[in-house]
Amino acid sequence: QVQLVESGGGLVQAGGSLRLSCAASGRTFSSYSMGWFRQAPGKEREFVSGISWSGARTSYADSVKGRFTIARDNAKNTLYLQMDSLRPEDTAVYYCAAGRLSSPTRVGQYDYWGQGTQVTVSS
Repeated sequence: QVQLVESGGGLVQAGGSLRLSCAASGRTFSSYSMGWFRQAPGKEREFVSGISWSGARTSYADSVKGRFTIARDNAKNTLYLQMDSLRPEDTAVYYCAAGRLSSPTRVGQYDYWGQGTQVTVSS
């Protein structure tokens, strides 16, 4: 069982930056692939970025590639998402998730979810 708690969301102007964190409970954090998803009002939850259990492999949605950076610190049981050059279309609730599959990118491939943190980018 893994419990996930996101933090770091907020209101930022276009072009600004935010750093999201996801604190995980339990001693098995390092055995999970981790991911960030987002969901805007009226839209489906979509994959943003993922990272392997060791941190050696990362993946990004095309819409955030080059602007967002995912990282993890297994010693601190924490996942991060550095978001730079934010755009109004990045506005959404951001969720972190944990899964046992290798390099998962779909909602159904993740086993545990946080409650989400709101990111709002003003133009």
